[in-house]
Amino acid sequence: MRVFLGITGASGAPYAHRLLHSLAAADCEVGVSVSGAAIEVLATELYGDARLSRDETLARFTEGTGEAVTVHDPNDWKAPYASGSAKVDAYVICPCSMGTLGTVASGAMQNLIHRAASVALKEERKLVLCPRETPLSAIHLENMLTLKRAGATILFLAPGFYHGAESVNDLVDFVVARCLDQLGLDQRLVPRWGQ
Repeated sequence: MRVFLGITGASGAPYAHRLLHSLAAADCEVGVSVSGAAIEVLATELYGDARLSRDETLARFTEGTGEAVTVHDPNDWKAPYASGSAKVDAYVICPCSMGTLGTVASGAMQNLIHRAASVALKEERKLVLCPRETPLSAIHLENMLTLKRAGATILFLAPGFYHGAESVNDLVDFVVARCLDQLGLDQRLVPRWGQ
């Protein structure tokens, strides 16, 4: 399976990290694009140092994923994910900032992440957007409704507690498991209801 993973500047770096490694472990070919704001969030939330360079942050973030992952600059308009003619099975933006969500809802495209989401919608391919912002304004809600009507899946970064979570990692796994389900991938991160 070929998957595009966009990472934008909303809190939720542990979700992005677990998702990337889960996709790589599932033998997916993953193209990753990380916005400038997301680099700072990754560096802060995962490594405790907002001053880490882009290169160091990405090296740490992708460590252990092998050849399954290719990183694309957000300004790389030649990346395959920028065209509907490329064969891509699914697109995920995790976390998805409200700025990114609003840009995609408006049809604007300022970088590869926006363009990839636009391609997913126009080609009627799987697009999963993972926002985390709270509380939500009417603008946020309208943008989400617009995208849902256009064919996107809105998967909020809000874990459940009924699976007996004992750690923050268990809560992260709950959401990542739901995302993998949306992509049609088997997951063993969280037991299914009734198991």
